Amino acid sequence: MTHDIYSWVKALHIIAVIAWMCGMLYLPRLFVYHTQVAVGSEASELFKVMERRLLRFIINPAMVVTWLAGLYLIHKTNALDPQNGMWMHYKLGLVILMQIAHAFMARARRRFAQDRNTKSTRYYRILNEVPTLLLIGIVILVVVRPV
Repeated sequence: MTHDIYSWVKALHIIAVIAWMCGMLYLPRLFVYHTQVAVGSEASELFKVMERRLLRFIINPAMVVTWLAGLYLIHKTNALDPQNGMWMHYKLGLVILMQIAHAFMARARRRFAQDRNTKSTRYYRILNEVPTLLLIGIVILVVVRPV
């Protein structure tokens, strides 16, 4: 029975990670497009709705489930024990950086919602690459476990 629960939580964790990453890759792309329309325009108002819904109904819940399921898996596998390698410590460091990127995007969404964005299209294009780079590092640490 315990193995069944572990497997279900692991599957839930993977699904939540995928949903979180989809949102983290799409939201800054919306910001890129949002910077290219006039403040107060119909398009700007539509982007505000899309950004708010993406963050509130997909990204935030997926992030919470990712963390909860991940912490359960860490606990069940004793993954933080140095005898199991240091890969999980580094992975958690990258996940914390992902959390910081998430916070940056949430703050940017609030600025757009208030028509107070001051960042350029280029800024959001660069921000769009951060989750990708972090995801690459996380996957390598999980699969290859180099440390």
